[in-house]
Amino acid sequence: MLHSRRRSDATAGFSLVELLLAFGVGFSLVGLLLQAVMAEGQNGQRLARVLRERQLADRALALLRSDLQRATVVASSAGPVGEAAACSLAGRAVLLHLETPAGPITYSAGRAPEPIWRGTVLMRCGPAFGLDGTPSRGKVLNRVLLDGLAADGAQVLLQAPGALRVELHQVLPVAAHRLQSLRHRRLLPMP
Repeated sequence: MLHSRRRSDATAGFSLVELLLAFGVGFSLVGLLLQAVMAEGQNGQRLARVLRERQLADRALALLRSDLQRATVVASSAGPVGEAAACSLAGRAVLLHLETPAGPITYSAGRAPEPIWRGTVLMRCGPAFGLDGTPSRGKVLNRVLLDGLAADGAQVLLQAPGALRVELHQVLPVAAHRLQSLRHRRLLPMP
């Protein structure tokens, strides 16, 4: 009887090999779960960045549309530019020049004015806005509207009578040696 009792005591516990195997499997599962959580976090960050860049592009295009609606004269980069831009273009290419009651507005694309911006930028040179949201007749500002554009990433073309086609192409770094391309296209009615 004593002999059978020893057998049941020996079979009741786990061996060292079984415990090590269980720990190995458990740590592997925890590692896989951590990788999945980290990958999900990176995807979330990438999606948030894309949404933020799309929102910034939409704001820039909405500003261009409102400036276009106030314009009395419209000249695209292919057409003649009437009055010179009120700001220094610093070698940037003129995309669109508008004459408005508040003063001239020039949209340009090219090298960034400061090293804080990513690559090619879309800039607006024109009247500042007052507290009521309307253009003021005073100070003229040259502001970056969108950065991270491809070298030829901004085009404004006369599409059809009474419409401009605006195309913006951003190239943004996602990870080491990986880029993400975002394209924004709008057809804007002219006044």
